[in-house]
Amino acid sequence: MDVTQKLSVLADAAKYDASCASSGTTARNARELGGLGSTTGSGICHSYTPDGRCVSLLKVLLTNFCIYDCLYCINRASSEVRRARFTPDEVVRLTLDFYKRNYIEGLFLSSGIIRNPDYTMEQVVAVARKLRVEHRFHGYIHLKTIPEASQALIDEAGRYADRISINIELPTAADLARLAPEKNGERIEGAMGAIRERIDAAKDERKTSPKAPPFAPGGQSTQMIVGATPATDTDILRRAGGLYQRRGLRRVYYSAFSPIPDASSKLPLIAPPLVREHRLYQADWLLRFYGFGVDELTTAAEPNLDLQLDPKLAWALRHREHFPVNLNTAPRPLLLRVPGLGVKTVDNILSARRWHPVRLHDLLRLKVPVKKAMPFIETPDHRPGLHELEDPALRARFVPPPRQLDLFADAAPAPRPVPAPAPVAPPPSPEF
Repeated sequence: MDVTQKLSVLADAAKYDASCASSGTTARNARELGGLGSTTGSGICHSYTPDGRCVSLLKVLLTNFCIYDCLYCINRASSEVRRARFTPDEVVRLTLDFYKRNYIEGLFLSSGIIRNPDYTMEQVVAVARKLRVEHRFHGYIHLKTIPEASQALIDEAGRYADRISINIELPTAADLARLAPEKNGERIEGAMGAIRERIDAAKDERKTSPKAPPFAPGGQSTQMIVGATPATDTDILRRAGGLYQRRGLRRVYYSAFSPIPDASSKLPLIAPPLVREHRLYQADWLLRFYGFGVDELTTAAEPNLDLQLDPKLAWALRHREHFPVNLNTAPRPLLLRVPGLGVKTVDNILSARRWHPVRLHDLLRLKVPVKKAMPFIETPDHRPGLHELEDPALRARFVPPPRQLDLFADAAPAPRPVPAPAPVAPPPSPEF
């Protein structure tokens, strides 16, 4: 099998991994350092396809052979997919050739487990070492690490990579035991904890010595599969919140489960709606930047997010007693809970109101979705009536109208059990 054929197989096999964002790393430029590549300017600049997928990195597996038999994985040991394997030198050559042709600005490298975790990790690290040391490549590198590998190999990966990640895969220990018995959630979190300690130590070293080598300056990330198990959004968000707090993760990515050929009877036959993945990303931003807690976004009675409304709007409709909020007197934490006001908008409002009262026309200049915000805010020229907030029909104003099916439209083809690409890094944060 030649390199082109391998690339076709292994690039396709890598599409299921969502965690390929390149934000958060240090600025490097070959014009200043010599060598090849950059992470700024014309370096890592994400392009997004119409469906939100990121296409700026060479995203491949070193191999799709794997000794593990995770039931949700297309590359599991029992799968009959076409197999291929790169050598480290082939990945290095592909990365450099693609970069010189301006096809890509960095590398995202993962791998199935071959022989044993240490052997696989050695091969992955060899690619990064050759790029950084032998070819002086300064572009972005993201390495997917293996929690069962030795800590020395993971430490070496962090010295060469901008970001490293370990996939948690599923939100609960019971889910892992059922679908991926070779994996252990405690061991995965333990590896994440060791990586965090090493990242923190490297940051402290650089405070005293700017020339100290960095360690994974883009931090670490992980991915969870959504819809492969009965786990609720509460389970998923609670696990994500714990990882942010305990392990200092930079990002948690969510990937909607895609039915795979010859799937186990333990897996669902139908993929979850993609809007569920979208709502989880929105809720994730609320947890990280808006001061919300998991128990505020979901409830015991409704453990899953509302698919018709964004999580902040759904919360506001459940807690109308907090509104209307006066834009000229309310503190920042309360402003962040107003539907339609994002972090940057709130900061602009706080700055503007120091000089003059904020009015509706100011919100228009800030490009706030005024129709969405008006029932929840108060300004000198606007105050919603109490009857408006108490109106049971208020929710109906925000729910998308039902779509009338075309009676004469051609029938949609029957769904085929062909795996669809899993969404990867979403575009920048929306203004909620």
